[in-house]
Amino acid sequence: MIDTSAFQGKKAAYFTLGCKLNFSETSTFGKMLQDLGVTTAQKGEKADICLINTCSVTEVADKKCRQAIHRLVRENPGAFVVVTGCYAQLEADEVAQIEGVSLVLGSNEKANLVQFLSDAWTGNPTPSLSPERGGEYKARFYRQKTKDIKSFAPSCSRGNRTRYFLKVQDGCDYFCTYCTIPYARGFSRNPTIASLVAQAEEAACEGGKEIVLTGVNIGDFGKTTGEKFIDLVKALDGVEAISRYRISSLEPDLATDELIEYCAKSRAFMPHFHIPLQSGSNTVLKLMHRHYDRELFADKIHKIKKLMPDAFIGVDVMVGCRGETPECFEETYDFLDGLDVTQLHVFPYSERPGTSALSIPYVVSEKDKKLRVKRLLELSDKKTQAFYERHIGQEAEVLFEKATRGRAMHGFTKNYIRVELQAKDADPALDNQLVKVKLGELTRDKESLKAII
Repeated sequence: MIDTSAFQGKKAAYFTLGCKLNFSETSTFGKMLQDLGVTTAQKGEKADICLINTCSVTEVADKKCRQAIHRLVRENPGAFVVVTGCYAQLEADEVAQIEGVSLVLGSNEKANLVQFLSDAWTGNPTPSLSPERGGEYKARFYRQKTKDIKSFAPSCSRGNRTRYFLKVQDGCDYFCTYCTIPYARGFSRNPTIASLVAQAEEAACEGGKEIVLTGVNIGDFGKTTGEKFIDLVKALDGVEAISRYRISSLEPDLATDELIEYCAKSRAFMPHFHIPLQSGSNTVLKLMHRHYDRELFADKIHKIKKLMPDAFIGVDVMVGCRGETPECFEETYDFLDGLDVTQLHVFPYSERPGTSALSIPYVVSEKDKKLRVKRLLELSDKKTQAFYERHIGQEAEVLFEKATRGRAMHGFTKNYIRVELQAKDADPALDNQLVKVKLGELTRDKESLKAII
C-alpha cells in the first residue's frame, strides 16, 4: 500500500539519457509523482528525490550515466537518489556502490517506482521482493534476470514538449551481436491495441495533436497479445482528435509493404520514417546477425519514396564494428550515397561486455572510427540540406512548440522539416498550434528553414 503522505511537499529532479523511450518513461514517472504532490525542482533548488533514467547502448553512454549520478548527488545533498534504466539493469551492483545512490531499480521493477519509494521512506519491505545485497553495497538494488523481465510500464506523456510519446512495445528478441539491449530490456512484449487507443484518446482530451509511437522494436508489436502492428496503426488512425502520428524507429524487415502502403494513404500517419541500417555491407550485416540484407533495405526505401516522394527518411548507421574492413566501409558509404534518404544518425561501434561480437577478430582502430564517422556525417549534412532546399518556397503546415531557453520558436512540417520562426513572429500562443507557413531559406546553422507567416 502506498503512503501518499510521504510524498507531499517533496521536490524532484529528473535526468534522462538515451532514447525517446527513456524520455517518455521519465515523463510518465514525473506525472505519477506529481499526482502524489511532488513538484519539479527548479534551477537552484535542492531536490528531495533525484531520478536518473540511464542508457547503456555504448561505453560512452555508461560513462555519461556515472557522471550524471555523481553530479546529481553532489548538487542535491541528502536527496533520495533512484537510478533505473538499461545501465541500472546491466550494472546494478556497480551503480549501487556509487556514494549517494539510495535505490537501483531494474527494468522489471521500475514499473513499481512509487511503491518502492513509499516502502523505502516508511521502512516497509515490498511484498515478495527482496533486495539483492552483496559485499558492502551502499544502496539496495532490485533486478530480475532477462528471462524474468515481464512487466510493462504504460507511458503516454509529453513532459515539457508539445508532442506526446506513446510507448507501444518494450524489449527485443533479435539479439544482434553488438547489442546488450535485450539483456537490459528483456524480451519483446506489448499491451493491447485497445489500451493504447484509450491512451491516445486521453492525450487528445489533454489537447495533444501529435503522438510519436515509441518502443525498443515497435514493428515486433503483438508478441504478447497476438495482434499486429499494422492493426495498431489502423486503430490509432481512427482516433480523429489526433492530427498526427509518427513511427519512431522501425526495423527494415518489419516495414511491411502493407504498412508502407497504408501510411501513404492514411489520415494522420506522417511521411516520416526512421529505419536502422547499421551497415551497407552484407558481410558486416551477417556478422551483426541483422535480419535483412542491403537489397531488402534498398527495396523498402524505394517503396516509401515511390508512394511518398517527400517522405523524410532517417537512417541509423554504425561504423567501425568488428569485422568492418576498409572495403566493407566503402561499400556502406557508396550504398548510402546512392540511396534517397534524408539524414544519417551515425555512431561509432562500442564494445559491450558479454556480446558475441567480441569474438570477431578484425578490430577497427579508434582513429579510423572517427574518420569514418566524419565522412558519413558530411554525407548526411549534404543529403539533409538538399532535402530542405527542395522545399524552399512551398507552403506547409507546421506544429509549433514553445521555445526552450535561448532557442528560437520552432516546429515541424508533416515530413519532419524543422522550421524556425523569426523573433518578431514568435508568440507563446502558437505553442501546440498547426499553422500554415511559407518555407523560407535555410537558417544560418543550416539545420532549419525559416518560416514566413
